[in-house]
Amino acid sequence: MALTRTKDRVLAADLPAHKNERVLVEGWVHAIRKFGAVNFLILRDRSGMAQVILEPDQMQRLEGMQAETVVRVTGTVDEEERAAHGVEVRNADVEVLTPVTDVLPFEINKRVLKPSLDVFLNHAPVGLRYPSKQATFRLYSDLLRGFGEYLRARDFTEIHTPKIFGSATESGANVFVLDYFGKTGYLTQSPQLYKQIMVGVFERVYEIGPAFRAEEHYTARHLNEFNSLDAEMGFIDGVDQVLDLLIGVLEHMVTAMAERRPADLEALKVRLPVFGDVPRISFREAQQIILDEHGESRFHEPDFSPQDERWVSQWALREHGTDFCFVTHFPTVKRAFYTMPDPEDPEHSFGFDLLFRGQELVSGAQRIHNHAQLVETMQNRGMSLEPFEGYLEAFKFGLPPHGGFAIGSERLLMRLLEADNIRETTLFPRDVNRLIP
Repeated sequence: MALTRTKDRVLAADLPAHKNERVLVEGWVHAIRKFGAVNFLILRDRSGMAQVILEPDQMQRLEGMQAETVVRVTGTVDEEERAAHGVEVRNADVEVLTPVTDVLPFEINKRVLKPSLDVFLNHAPVGLRYPSKQATFRLYSDLLRGFGEYLRARDFTEIHTPKIFGSATESGANVFVLDYFGKTGYLTQSPQLYKQIMVGVFERVYEIGPAFRAEEHYTARHLNEFNSLDAEMGFIDGVDQVLDLLIGVLEHMVTAMAERRPADLEALKVRLPVFGDVPRISFREAQQIILDEHGESRFHEPDFSPQDERWVSQWALREHGTDFCFVTHFPTVKRAFYTMPDPEDPEHSFGFDLLFRGQELVSGAQRIHNHAQLVETMQNRGMSLEPFEGYLEAFKFGLPPHGGFAIGSERLLMRLLEADNIRETTLFPRDVNRLIP
């Protein structure tokens, strides 16, 4: 006879507040441990684990059931210091809500997940239930929460911009092309153009949304679809205001996450980053540091290599005691057309990167805000103005000095957890080889 819900559900983590009470708990069968007359059911819900003592007649109801069977249990909460949360559920009645009879593709109730990354990702709908994976993406959720929280408190307005463009506006070679009702459409690489347009509406805007890069990367740090954390602000006096905003939002994201999720941080052994006084050096200063410390001349290079990023980060940690380093004034020709050149050194720009633990985490810049200068820059680069008519209209009718940045959220989580591969910190990665699940 099926049990009926006659009381409110209690989560596993809340059981200590209900000692000596008869409660109802629901969740997944994480494990069953048989010891003759005493049998333990480990039930998992969104808050953690609950230990349930099952008599032989109740064990029969689970006969043939595999891990991940969904159950409802009613029983009395008693103290048991060896159990999770210091309590267990006794005198229990169990009802199977959703039976599972197939063997799982791999065990998720062991201390260590054994499948390779590819096997795990092939079965992510099951693998993501593993407790450490749950902890990983709870931290991710709170990082994103902190991003919007910090910016809203500073009068930023959240926006949501199109992800399908009618033209390959930023870089035609690296965009995904799609059939849009018989017309050619493109998946956006970034909300950048719309962010700038919206500075003319709200002055300060931010967005959390997907971005797409059609680049054949086979690295541990790149994806073809990722969630970008974008912000843009108007009426700035210079790029330093953008750097101040960026380090402020990152510090809040990490601090707020740590305050909300201490158990997950402990479970994953997360080493929180050191912020401190983050240095701000130019691209040429960074190249000089590399030459002085490692004897390698990089002055002929227009950008950093992965090794360069590691070397500059090591210098920042040693000399400034921080896990971060701003590098500004990248060569203008290697930055997007809307990046403001330094008037005192036009070959270098107000474009910047933020390095975090040896990798580029954020790119940003002060932007060109003058319509005539922007048009001239585009023409000098051989760009057609027609696809940008809507974008340029915002400048034609007045935009203030402005700048902003984009954070790769999965890469932030990857570096925070010091994972080896960005696919470990992405729910359902999309790369050159993976379109499912």
